[in-house]
Amino acid sequence: MEALLTELGYVIRYEKGSFNSGYCLVEDRKIVVVNKFFDVAGRIGVLLEILETLDFDAGILGDNSAKFYKKIQESGGEDGT
Repeated sequence: MEALLTELGYVIRYEKGSFNSGYCLVEDRKIVVVNKFFDVAGRIGVLLEILETLDFDAGILGDNSAKFYKKIQESGGEDGT
C-alpha cells in the first residue's frame, strides 16, 4: 500500500496528532500524514481510504503496483465501496 502511494508521488509520514479521520492529506504537496498511534489494521484502513479519494491514471503504475491496485478495486466492490 505504501509503495503504491509512493509510486504516485506521495510521501507518507506517521505522526502524532488529533486528526478527525486518522489522517491528513496535503494534496498540493502530496504528503499523507497518518496518526502514528493507529495499529497496523488502522493504518491499512486509512491508506485504503486515502487511495479511494485520489484521482489518478492507473496506467502510470508499474506492473506490481497495477496488479495490487486492481486487487484493491476488486475487493472494494464487495463491500459497497
